Amino acid sequence: MAGRVRVASPAYRLAAVSAAAVALLAGGHTGAEATGRTAETVGRYVIVLEDSARDRLEAVVRAHGRDHGVQAGFRYRHALVGYSAVVPESQVAALRDDPNVKAVAPDRPVQATQQVLPTGVDRIQADVSSTASGNGTGTVDTAVAILDSGIDERHADLNVAGGFNCMDPRRPGAWRDNSGHGTHVAGTVAARDNGDAVVGVVPGARLYAVKVLGASGRGSASSVLCGLDWLADNAAPLGIKVANMSLGGDGADDGNCGFTNNDPEHQAICSVVNEAGVTVVVAAGNEAGDLANHTPAAFDEVLTVTAMADFNGQPGGGAAPTCRTDVDETAADFSNFAVSTADAAHTIAGPGVCIESTRRSIGTTVYSGTSMASPHVAGTAALCLTGPCAGMTPAQVAAKLRDDAAAQPASYGFAGDPNAPVSGRYYGHLVHAGGY
Repeated sequence: MAGRVRVASPAYRLAAVSAAAVALLAGGHTGAEATGRTAETVGRYVIVLEDSARDRLEAVVRAHGRDHGVQAGFRYRHALVGYSAVVPESQVAALRDDPNVKAVAPDRPVQATQQVLPTGVDRIQADVSSTASGNGTGTVDTAVAILDSGIDERHADLNVAGGFNCMDPRRPGAWRDNSGHGTHVAGTVAARDNGDAVVGVVPGARLYAVKVLGASGRGSASSVLCGLDWLADNAAPLGIKVANMSLGGDGADDGNCGFTNNDPEHQAICSVVNEAGVTVVVAAGNEAGDLANHTPAAFDEVLTVTAMADFNGQPGGGAAPTCRTDVDETAADFSNFAVSTADAAHTIAGPGVCIESTRRSIGTTVYSGTSMASPHVAGTAALCLTGPCAGMTPAQVAAKLRDDAAAQPASYGFAGDPNAPVSGRYYGHLVHAGGY
């Protein structure tokens, strides 16, 4: 399916991208696969195998290549068992009949949910949290994974501890950001409190750059699965308790961790959350519509973040816009929202308009989008896990953040939150880092 991306500049927007273009954007390995067949129609798929095939993964892949003309890409061994591949369309039905195969799912495109080009850290009162973000002292000993376009480790304000490149399996260590999106997200989470550039919600935390999007801000379900697979395998040894996913594509929640509608991404996220114990925070998306139509935002197992507008870091309204025409202290006009009760139960809000954060290599830049709101919440979750949330499950962490946000006085909130609701649109309460 085609995907849309909203880019940093408000002056232009990339149009829908074809499946072939997505294949090329996924990296040299998968791009070569997609362009190597011209005599027959091919498609990009994720093949999920039965758990019994875990120790025979390579043998099964070779057999599928021999018998069905499959050209394999990523291998998955931890969040689920399977692989991504370019498959002749004539062979898809036969693959589904293979006794080793649990499901054959389309490799859907995903993209960064940034909309255009930080008062946000101030607005959620991270400056009065235990770290007192902005007072020039303190580093938090925790780790956060950023599944995005990578992180530019050259930026002195970011403590990048490592990473993994899912855009080109041949170069797993080449996870540097070539877009700028992931570096901006990382700064909101954890920019150092060193008096330089900006400060994050959980200053100086160790950041892991899991590169699942390319320079254009696009990737695919298979690259995201690669990132989730890496996270499932590495979360425990690296001490990663929180992951931010400021990205999304079309899809829905089947209410069964993807086992009813054969969604490998949902299955993998459930594994990361329920088995690896990682709190996964995701952007709601920027279509000004029901987040139920977008994944991973629709999944009940994640904490989904909508965006609100703030231009001066303070509640109360009335501040003049700084980079957009949104009204101060209102729900952002681009933000997706929850409609169903089930989706409202895992939704929370964060500042997402005119957010200043780290730029590639050096300095800062300003972006807007639910991509920018999500890291405010991811940083708050990481901060809480070093204090009152210690020992909690991801579901308990999400519930505490939502409960503590709801406990703030109405004056802390914004027009569009549950204290001042918009009919048919649930944006959630504004996250509150000040109590952690």
